[in-house]
Amino acid sequence: MALTNRYKTATGAGTLAALILVLVFGSPWYVDWAQDNTDPNTAGGWFLRLLAWPAWRFDSDDSVQNIIAADLKAILVVVLTALFLYLLPGSQLARARGTLSQLFAGWASYVFAGAFAALLTTLIQANPTLLGAFRAAGDGAGYGLFVGWIIGLATLGSWRGRR
Repeated sequence: MALTNRYKTATGAGTLAALILVLVFGSPWYVDWAQDNTDPNTAGGWFLRLLAWPAWRFDSDDSVQNIIAADLKAILVVVLTALFLYLLPGSQLARARGTLSQLFAGWASYVFAGAFAALLTTLIQANPTLLGAFRAAGDGAGYGLFVGWIIGLATLGSWRGRR
């Protein structure tokens, strides 16, 4: 099984998990389903809607700038997750595979990736404001906080890059 391979790296496993999350739950089909079939006033409905946060789309009534910003946000979440997983030392410095430092490093990388992706792409949107960028970064960090544990679990037990 690919996910239990003893040679998987923390960066690769976390990036693959982030890519799957963004591709599946950020898809226009899932976003539409979540909006139509979930109740935002329940914990389950709120979480299912939260999963759709880095939504990407092909067409919309929005301006071209906003569509490009939304698509770029989804791409940046994955790319920045890979970057932060590589840069955060927790998974590389753990003495043994499967320690909690790997879990928290993966989780933290997704929080940072969500916040920075939202902050950067808000500046591309039509009529950007500093307050809007701060709010978007808070939304991205919140998304990473509640969904990032999945990335942390994916990196748990990964190879650290040296023996």
